[in-house]
Amino acid sequence: MWGYRTRDVARMLGLSQAQVRGYARAGFVRAARGLRGELRFSFQDLVLLRAASGLLAARVPPRRVRRALTRLRDQLPAGRSLAGVRVSAEGERVVVRDGRTVWQPESGQALLDFQVADLAARVAPLLRRAGSAGKEALSAEGWYAWGCDLEDGAPEQAREAYRRALDLDPSHAGARLNLGRLLHEAGDLAGAESHYRAVLAVRGDDAVALFNLGVALEDRGEAAEALAAYDRALASEPGLADAHHNAARLCERLGRRREAFRHLAAYRKLSRG
Repeated sequence: MWGYRTRDVARMLGLSQAQVRGYARAGFVRAARGLRGELRFSFQDLVLLRAASGLLAARVPPRRVRRALTRLRDQLPAGRSLAGVRVSAEGERVVVRDGRTVWQPESGQALLDFQVADLAARVAPLLRRAGSAGKEALSAEGWYAWGCDLEDGAPEQAREAYRRALDLDPSHAGARLNLGRLLHEAGDLAGAESHYRAVLAVRGDDAVALFNLGVALEDRGEAAEALAAYDRALASEPGLADAHHNAARLCERLGRRREAFRHLAAYRKLSRG
């Protein structure tokens, strides 16, 4: 069963376990239930609980906190890193920034200002205790979810989480793609390439794996092979703007100017869209 336990959440956020359970009962988060009925919290729940704690400490009425967090729960960025999310108060407005967009989930007079990335760093020590056997042992999907949470604050532990996921399910494409990307960022191009190719051995038309493979090959100086990977990615997903951009650059370098122009025109059209 995936999710953070009450005692771990309390320790990471500097709250008591009674406060965590009380915030859950108050409806500030929608906690799941474990095998024995215990509360289990997601990483997004941690973000919301910390926001609730700060707003309540600033004497915002619980009713207004609940209303603001209900809106914020649906507005938090999904499917990508929460590292850039920032919750703050500007006068009577609670304002949320995610690095690209600013929005106001609800009015509230408070002093609240924190970065979500530091929560990932606090989650990292739990990794060492998560591999226990028995009913609490994590599934491949659980290890994958943990890796996603850890990437911003503890990339080394995130890589370990993805490896644990792959030990349990070698076909887990998400774990392979993310592990490959982290290895690439760490300078291990050969390791990254091996994971991208493992995904493609099962899903030969996976556009993300093909694009990532192209970037790895390009960084290794294999321009022609990288261009072939970008072309395959675009055959699978023609709207992949970054693949058009990279392909245009490589075509120009290889003297294939007509193809470079075609890719650049497609990139510009997709970017405007």
